[in-house]
Amino acid sequence: MSNYNDDGWEPVTRLGRKVQEGEIDDMETALNSGLPLKEPELVDQLLPGLDDEVLDINMVQRMTDSGRRVKFRCVVVVGNRDGYVGYAEGRDDQVGSAIQKAIGIAKLNMIKVPRGSGSWEDRSDRPHSLARRTSGKAGSVEVDVIPAPEGLGLAASDTVRHVLELAGLENVWTKSHGNTRTTVNLAKATFNALENASQSRQPQQRGRQDEAEVADQ
Repeated sequence: MSNYNDDGWEPVTRLGRKVQEGEIDDMETALNSGLPLKEPELVDQLLPGLDDEVLDINMVQRMTDSGRRVKFRCVVVVGNRDGYVGYAEGRDDQVGSAIQKAIGIAKLNMIKVPRGSGSWEDRSDRPHSLARRTSGKAGSVEVDVIPAPEGLGLAASDTVRHVLELAGLENVWTKSHGNTRTTVNLAKATFNALENASQSRQPQQRGRQDEAEVADQ
């Protein structure tokens, strides 16, 4: 039985202990277990070598009783370029801390994207695109992600393309509507589209994490 605790990580959730003990040894089983995903280290063990991309950094100012407070909001996507992707926003007084916070939360929001070759023009057996069309919304922005034949590439803006690349998609058409200059909504709508595709394949999905809790379940 494999032991994933070589780096000193001490799991504090039931799912984490199952991974540590080797009872769960792949990400799909972890996501389908019905147990909440609350430890970023668990994702690091099951999906080593994840890539991350900072999509946007914004300075957010807020007035308090003690004066004006400045925080940074970072938008981050993480993925293994092979069917798994996560998205999150993180806020902190320092840019670096905000990025690290966002990366940690994005790992907790990991989903499995149902890849395939869903274009009617395609005869490929390789899972290079989506299995079916999907769409997602965030704020005023809506993004449609449409299966495309092999060789087309990613017909998408930079922000949308980063999310799709880290999910392991190589050929898709996309359509964006609304205020697409707002990076955070564009990225979130793209991730929501992939999440909707994932949920249509697997109705039982955990709720998305809003903060990096590590309470035992």
